[in-house]
Amino acid sequence: MAKRDYYEVLGVGKTATLDEIKKAYRKLAIANHPDRNPGDKAAEDRFKEATEAYDVLGDEKKRKMYDQYGFAGVDGANGGGHDYSNVYRDFSDIFGGGFGGGGFEDIFSSFFGGGGGRAQGRSGQRGPEAGSSLRYDVDVDFKDAVFGTKIEVAYSHQVACDVCHGSGSEGGSGTKVCPTCNGSGQVRRNSGFFAIASTCPTCGGSGHVIENPCSSCHGTGLKRKQQKVKVAIPAGVDTGSRVVLRGMGDAGPNGGPSGDLYVYITVKPHKYFVRQDYDLFCQIPISITQASLGGEIKVPTIDGNSIKVNIPSGIQSGKMLRVKGRGVTKLNTNDRGDMYIKLQVQIPKRLGMKAKKLMQELSAALGEDESPNPVPFEA
Repeated sequence: MAKRDYYEVLGVGKTATLDEIKKAYRKLAIANHPDRNPGDKAAEDRFKEATEAYDVLGDEKKRKMYDQYGFAGVDGANGGGHDYSNVYRDFSDIFGGGFGGGGFEDIFSSFFGGGGGRAQGRSGQRGPEAGSSLRYDVDVDFKDAVFGTKIEVAYSHQVACDVCHGSGSEGGSGTKVCPTCNGSGQVRRNSGFFAIASTCPTCGGSGHVIENPCSSCHGTGLKRKQQKVKVAIPAGVDTGSRVVLRGMGDAGPNGGPSGDLYVYITVKPHKYFVRQDYDLFCQIPISITQASLGGEIKVPTIDGNSIKVNIPSGIQSGKMLRVKGRGVTKLNTNDRGDMYIKLQVQIPKRLGMKAKKLMQELSAALGEDESPNPVPFEA
């Protein structure tokens, strides 16, 4: 089921103040809290939905991203999830003693993994995480975009450390319980009636620290590597097209899957041809006699050869001729668009005596008036 707009969830307008947002969330959270609605799955879902909405709208930066990009702006920023840090931070301010004497973690942990960071469960164990995807921009020649090509790109990305094989520990020494949080992954402090939990700053919430960090990767389990890779550019790509290389991005921490490499394409302009979708356009000059008498002319194509094109007699400057199947290859097919030739009749700037006399004779033969009346038009 599609998500509801966060403002709609809390029942506030898009210009609502932070205080109005807090009041709206408090009302919904108290009304739908599972302790007050035992066994009511719908109330539980409404409680979670309201908490997620407040986590975004109650934070200035998250709210700005949501207003600008919608769910993509906040889901992407949080790796596809919510850390509910805003709810944990403002809990006492919002609820006071509204839920009685129950501990902070008793209210939220069963739903959101309590701890002020991304939900990890009470074990505090951090599992594999997906690596980051990368972007690489490349310029492609016009003709290569029409017919496709292969290119080589060189880029830098994170890979598993070749010394510790991604474990982060020296010689397979493994991990030990974090001395700061004693393995819980959280540190707690009391604030009035509530115990406020936050992610352990020493272990980052995993509950364990590496006993002897790898000297090569300094305990991260990852190293940066320069790599070259062949990329097949399909025929028909245009500026803004992208090619995705799965698993060629950064390696994931703790053995997680690697991200992807996105190769974004910019097509270089051509000296003679202009592209519109899968069609090509070019301009070809012809003489007055060619335009008047007609005949065949040779026209270059993007394929690298020339073709003969018939010009009908009396053709006017600016007329377009169409040649089928001489355009751009259509993506994922063997079909091609068309080529359009715009004819430009060239007027000679200088005439010799003989040519001038012939032109005068032609004008007389055509019955042209040397001083014709202007063409009437309406103002």
